[in-house]
Amino acid sequence: MITVTDLRKVYRQGKKEVVALDGVTLSVPKGSIHGIIGHSGAGKSTLVRCLTLLDRPTSGSVSIDGTELSSVRDSEIRTARRRIGMVFQHANLMDSRTAAGNVAHPLELVKTPKDQTQAKVAGLLKLVGLEGFENAYPSQLSGGQRQRVGIARALASDPDVLLCDEPTSALDPATTNEILDLIQDLTTRLQLTVLIITHEMNVVKRVCDSVSLLFKGRIIEHGALQDVAGNLESKLARALLPLPPSEPLQGTLEDGPVLEILFAGDSAKEPVITGVARHFDIDLNVLAGSVETLGGQQFGHLRVQLAGNADSGAVLDYLHDRGISAKFAASEAAIESETQLQHQATGEKK
Repeated sequence: MITVTDLRKVYRQGKKEVVALDGVTLSVPKGSIHGIIGHSGAGKSTLVRCLTLLDRPTSGSVSIDGTELSSVRDSEIRTARRRIGMVFQHANLMDSRTAAGNVAHPLELVKTPKDQTQAKVAGLLKLVGLEGFENAYPSQLSGGQRQRVGIARALASDPDVLLCDEPTSALDPATTNEILDLIQDLTTRLQLTVLIITHEMNVVKRVCDSVSLLFKGRIIEHGALQDVAGNLESKLARALLPLPPSEPLQGTLEDGPVLEILFAGDSAKEPVITGVARHFDIDLNVLAGSVETLGGQQFGHLRVQLAGNADSGAVLDYLHDRGISAKFAASEAAIESETQLQHQATGEKK
């Protein structure tokens, strides 16, 4: 388990103090994958440096399985770091070394016997799907293969935690999925605890069990993926289940109220819209919608317009009684403003 408690990091620039992390607290259970998402400048890089002890936190604590890391003596830092395997955005391989040589490097630093090193390197390269590429140099490997070497190297010290800093942002979509599938498989097989720092919501959707939104050095939203996605008021929910821009359709419903509806689990499989139309004998227009499967559960997000004569309050009660989240939709201007804030918070481009 990773436990971060009230982590603060303050830098001094002359007489000015810059607060990079402002009381970050989170807990990641053993064997799970947690995503931390945020725009450039949110504090993601500082958090990585504090977790890996490249920077000492100003205050607060970082512990792995109950062992406090943030208070270790300088002489013990290298040993403490071995509990965390680091996967970088561009793999950061040594061009002069083969794939096997890169994976062997952390083992050589701690003077592991040569025969043990060779056996372990061979096993790790097989584990990440690179058996037969032992003698290939980084320039002879694809981007995805280089990242696999980087993952194998991160596993060489038998870490408890795999910390992945933007592990797929330099890869094409197909290779991204392959690397994420590999990380997910390794998490299960090795019972790793994985922290993925990313600005890509698709990474969170595909592999994360839980997620935090980091904004100006603070975690402003946090929770299990299914819980976050099921909250209509959540910025992360809007990023996980985005709706395309919409305008009221021309015709009899033009002046009708607009509702936002979130389906989750079994309710996503029910004909709720048809049920509303029949129960209240009204017409509805679906203005926008999206359906996603997150953490093995199906979610649906709709924006619908009711007929002008509809009792919208009664419709909301009807939906709430069936365990379905619903509310009056914001105006188009408010939706646009909120969308801009979402993009700022997650770092995604509009």
